[in-house]
Amino acid sequence: MSAGSSSNMLRNASREKAFYFFTSVGNYTGMSAASLKEFMERVNDVNIKSLEFHLQRGDFEKWVEEVLQDKDLAWDIKRLQRFNLTGNALRNQLSMVVSRRYKRLAAARDAVHS
Repeated sequence: MSAGSSSNMLRNASREKAFYFFTSVGNYTGMSAASLKEFMERVNDVNIKSLEFHLQRGDFEKWVEEVLQDKDLAWDIKRLQRFNLTGNALRNQLSMVVSRRYKRLAAARDAVHS
């Protein structure tokens, strides 16, 4: 596992550090995520243009690395840029990468607390 512990990576960030989804500069979708779990849920619900916008700019991996302190997930998201995915293909791949990481971190956290 990378830099932080699984419980750190699963914690809620402050509202100031939450991820705010936009479809373009200045066009806020009204959706935000303050944790990996919320981010995972929003990926499935937010306007697809928002996913394309943020992936292209590198916003997702920057937030994941700086706020959630998860270098592994940041790297996995960055790798998705290479495939130039759009539309539902992008949503499906991003959702898969994020959910897989969330499940792994949750299992590690639960193992420590049991």
